[in-house]
Amino acid sequence: MTQLAQPEPDSQNWKLILAYDGTDYSGWQVQPGEPTVQGELQSALGRITGESPLPQGSGRTDAGVHALGQVASFALQAMIPPENLHRALNRTLPPAIRVLDASKVPDSFHARHSAKAKTYEYRVFLGMICPPFLARYALGCPWPMDVDALQKSAQFFVGEHDFLSFAATDPDLASRTLSSRHLAEQTQSQPSITKTSPAGTLPGAKLPTGAVRTIFSSTWQERSDEHGDFLVYRVRGSGFLHHMVRNLVGTMLDVGRGHLQLSAIPGILAARARSAAGPTAPAHGLFLHSVEYDGPKSIGNPE
Repeated sequence: MTQLAQPEPDSQNWKLILAYDGTDYSGWQVQPGEPTVQGELQSALGRITGESPLPQGSGRTDAGVHALGQVASFALQAMIPPENLHRALNRTLPPAIRVLDASKVPDSFHARHSAKAKTYEYRVFLGMICPPFLARYALGCPWPMDVDALQKSAQFFVGEHDFLSFAATDPDLASRTLSSRHLAEQTQSQPSITKTSPAGTLPGAKLPTGAVRTIFSSTWQERSDEHGDFLVYRVRGSGFLHHMVRNLVGTMLDVGRGHLQLSAIPGILAARARSAAGPTAPAHGLFLHSVEYDGPKSIGNPE
């Protein structure tokens, strides 16, 4: 059984809640020669405290994915008040990464292993022209969409299911994802979204095992603001496979625009094959909304 790393003697365990624009980052996890959120946070902690712990996130958001409530944990020996660390991090980090809260927590807390549920949002802009102010944060959708069909399709995923059909192939292997531009071009030139084999990934790649997850809620919401009309998919679950939310969205959008029958979804789940499902929706529409824990309460902070 893998033992979790414990804080050094006289160190304190910390919990951060972060928001970030993932557009210019190669995801959360540190990668050699690539800008990442985890790497920026580790560097900022080093400049502030002289220590360089590697912050552990609640999950590894992919390149281009955003966060409204990512959680990270790490240990520090520096005795620094939470409000001081909070302020110093936001002065040191790039503007695209903000710390929303910093608190000291019990040594048993781990951002990933202690998580009980996560909520993701995927945002779709309805209209022929997605405003440039939104293009980094929503998938432009130029085709008519049956919202009722979307809602009904989302309900198929509630409960405990094997989501292997919606899991990415081995993330260490090269893959291709359909972009917003490609989706729009295919809408104009083809009757349906064309999938590569299987569905946007290289043939022969290995699919993950242990794909059973529990989805607590799965809904589409209609929203409007000064920029136009949106559809927002919100899904809350015990955990998610690599690319799972984006693959669910790509499949449901095929249902909503009439290129996949609603009745096909149970068969897609049962197939346990990535090639049975729809394309992978682009990363830039996805947000890690929030992460839930049973506890713990912060140490030395008011509730």
